Amino acid sequence: MDALFLNQLFNGASLASLYLLAALGLALSFGLMRVINMAHGEMLMLGGYLAWMTLLVVPGALGIILAIPVAFIGAAAMGGLIQSTLIRRLSARPLDTLLATWGVSLILQQGARDLFGAIGVEVRAPEWLSGSFTLAGITLPSARLFIILIAALVLGALALLLLKTRIGLLVRAVNQDRMMASAVGVGVRRVDFTVFCLGSGVAGLAGVMLALLGPVTPNVGQSYIIPAFLVVVMGGLGSIVGTTASAIILGLFAALAQIFVDVSVAQMLLLVFVILFIQVRPQGVVAVKTRQLDA
Repeated sequence: MDALFLNQLFNGASLASLYLLAALGLALSFGLMRVINMAHGEMLMLGGYLAWMTLLVVPGALGIILAIPVAFIGAAAMGGLIQSTLIRRLSARPLDTLLATWGVSLILQQGARDLFGAIGVEVRAPEWLSGSFTLAGITLPSARLFIILIAALVLGALALLLLKTRIGLLVRAVNQDRMMASAVGVGVRRVDFTVFCLGSGVAGLAGVMLALLGPVTPNVGQSYIIPAFLVVVMGGLGSIVGTTASAIILGLFAALAQIFVDVSVAQMLLLVFVILFIQVRPQGVVAVKTRQLDA
């Protein structure tokens, strides 16, 4: 098989991992609260800057490992602040929520620009992530392999959390029928808060992974927020399984399209592909059945 095709296939897997990490938080928050968080991209940006600051304090091989929990906790804390001060009060008004989170997005971008400059900062990957392997003519950069591994671990951890723990049980109950869950004593607001923090934390992890591939700028999250929304819409709003399948499909599509066209045209084709897919299958890859969506 053509080496270029195989290389792009691997790049597609890597891109799908980034799409997945960026979209999981959106899928969680929309699936549970029906909230479109326009500031989600800034959680990626925050994760990238926290990784940069962590590596300044702890340079060397273990710095990037320490940056992962730091970015997760920092982004989760910011998400918790946004949810408790803003989204909780506006959750019954979707348009107000959308506009308010967009305002937060602009404020966070300007704050990052004032603190770190408009040019951006560069996270230097440790030596063990700087190399690459060659397998059957395919070049496999260590950083991209690391991103695929982290995405798989995050997905597995989320699946375990949602399927095997008490908080997962409560999340599924609220997702299925919020009013009934509240009526039987489930702390719906606490569940909302926890899920929003979790989704923001995962976006922070995505920011660390993005920092391994390029400079962290105030607008870095905006580059991935649109593909992340496309992944969530095509996956079936709120479905983790659908989001995963959609991220793989769109990541491979975008990478393979770049064999024939440049990046800008590939992005346009990606949007056209999603529009056509939704026309054929409006419910997305996986149809989500809940009382809120059925209402």
